[in-house]
Amino acid sequence: PRLSGALRSPQRRWPVPYRRFDYRPKTDPYCQARYTFCPTGSAIPVMKEEDVIEVYRLQAPVWEFKYGDLLGHVKIMHDAVGFKSSLTGKNYTMEWYELFQLGNCTFPHLRPGMDAPFWCNQGAACFFEGIDDAHWKENGTLVLVTTISETMFNEMAKWVKYDNDTGIYYETWTVQASPDKPSIVWFDSYECSKFILRTYQKLADLGAVFKKIQTNYTSIILFSGEPIYLGNETSIFGPLGNKTLAAAIRDFYYPFKPYQTVGEFFVDMLKIIDHVILKRQFYLFYNLEYWFLPMKFPYLKIIYEEVPLPTGSKTSFGV
Repeated sequence: PRLSGALRSPQRRWPVPYRRFDYRPKTDPYCQARYTFCPTGSAIPVMKEEDVIEVYRLQAPVWEFKYGDLLGHVKIMHDAVGFKSSLTGKNYTMEWYELFQLGNCTFPHLRPGMDAPFWCNQGAACFFEGIDDAHWKENGTLVLVTTISETMFNEMAKWVKYDNDTGIYYETWTVQASPDKPSIVWFDSYECSKFILRTYQKLADLGAVFKKIQTNYTSIILFSGEPIYLGNETSIFGPLGNKTLAAAIRDFYYPFKPYQTVGEFFVDMLKIIDHVILKRQFYLFYNLEYWFLPMKFPYLKIIYEEVPLPTGSKTSFGV
């Protein structure tokens, strides 16, 4: 499609800031998960005075509970954080992930009778009592990273509520200009590892002192020239929208639907290769808006890159 009417502002801020919201909308009944989100979730407890809480880094291959280390071989990892109270001896796990699994967050549904693609892309924090040691240790990581006071934990809990209430959409892709360093980042992802990094930084700002250990995280990166802003659902798919552009976006997303047979899978894969590699096209949905990405070699890459544990802006509470 012709994109001459698209917005391409040299003053645009990169990466595009992730949009926060005033409240979390109800999920549509159409959105269904194969596995229930946070099935044993509970409220974050208020830690008592003089408690000392150990903080653990947790990491395991995505869907480790079903496929073991399969996705670990390509370094597609899920991150969480664990806590242990010295007063009660209780363990807790906290993580952030998709309400309706990764596929629904990454690609939309094309529903009959609806012009616009339909997204089931909310993500949220999950907190529950216990740490499944076997899950994290067998193919991943369970390691102590710092120790905090009850005051720091309780302040972190308040921040988690704010972060969870205002950051509601999962964003799978990091989009940048090239594999080189440094490189312009057009869009940053918003997924499990970013929640853990924000949590660590919050604890550091409250005074936590982290151990000096290597910490790596997974990023799925698309490589693109400068993105072109296309519009939102109303401006593209509404009554006065751009019918040609709307059809192009629907056509792009169609091969990403769940396939029924092996034959359908290979046909759809050829269509994806045609769009992304041969035509160098990708349509990104970010902050409830659509962008056109002029794709560049190597198009897509999964990296497992070190992000150091943070240092804080305040002095330690003396833990």
